[in-house]
Amino acid sequence: MMDDAGVERQILSPGSMAPYSTEFRSAVEAARVLNDSYHELADSHPNRFASLVSLPLPHIDAALEEMRRGLDELGMVGVYLSCSVFNRSTAEEEFEPLYAEMNARGTTLFFHPSQNGICSPFINDYGFTAAAGASLEDTAIVLHLIKRNIPARYPNIKIIIPHLGGLIPMQLARLDGQAHTPDLLSPPSAMARSLYYDTVGWGSQAALRCACEAFGADHIVPGSDFSALLTVESYKRTFEYIKESRLSDREIEKILHSNALTLFDFDKALPRTAPPRPRS
Repeated sequence: MMDDAGVERQILSPGSMAPYSTEFRSAVEAARVLNDSYHELADSHPNRFASLVSLPLPHIDAALEEMRRGLDELGMVGVYLSCSVFNRSTAEEEFEPLYAEMNARGTTLFFHPSQNGICSPFINDYGFTAAAGASLEDTAIVLHLIKRNIPARYPNIKIIIPHLGGLIPMQLARLDGQAHTPDLLSPPSAMARSLYYDTVGWGSQAALRCACEAFGADHIVPGSDFSALLTVESYKRTFEYIKESRLSDREIEKILHSNALTLFDFDKALPRTAPPRPRS
């Protein structure tokens, strides 16, 4: 499927299936099993797969140790966090040591919704936990990061928000007008634009163009939402919609190829992979 879609490398993370447990040993074991499995897969196809290290939260000291193991020993290319941990936003103060460590390393950090519908009966009781709640989680984590000044205080972390950032592309002017309080170190729109956003928009070219105009093509990276999107479209189609979105060729090249190479510090661009020839 990667060859058919022209995808050179896929970066793996567990989506909403994070290794979190209130029981310490369970969280640590789950994180180690997950990270070791991803490492084994990436190591078996080093030119096609890489992975993000998942952390045994909410246990901060163990999470720091697993982060170091994943990045230093397993060769993982960044860190994965859910937008929340047992209904606590991962922008909260108790997670501050994780940001300090990632900032010191200049790490790439990828967030993903935990599928809790922002803990709202207005969303969950009406059955929109995944369809709309995921985008609201994306929106909420950006707002929380801004309120806590995370992008301004930890500028070396390269943060990726999925699903085009939820509502954020449409809120920048309003946030600057109504949420630029004295405690913020930078305007909300500036902090939002310092983040990166992936292209998973369920085929909506309008949403992609909106995000690209709001954040700039330099801050959009390809995402696949594998395997969730396979229920509605092919893996190849997930990337084809970007090419059909009336963006410029230069913007499309940045989004599909250049930006990820910069974010993940790959030594060099991999050779473009041609689709396999059919057997005779």
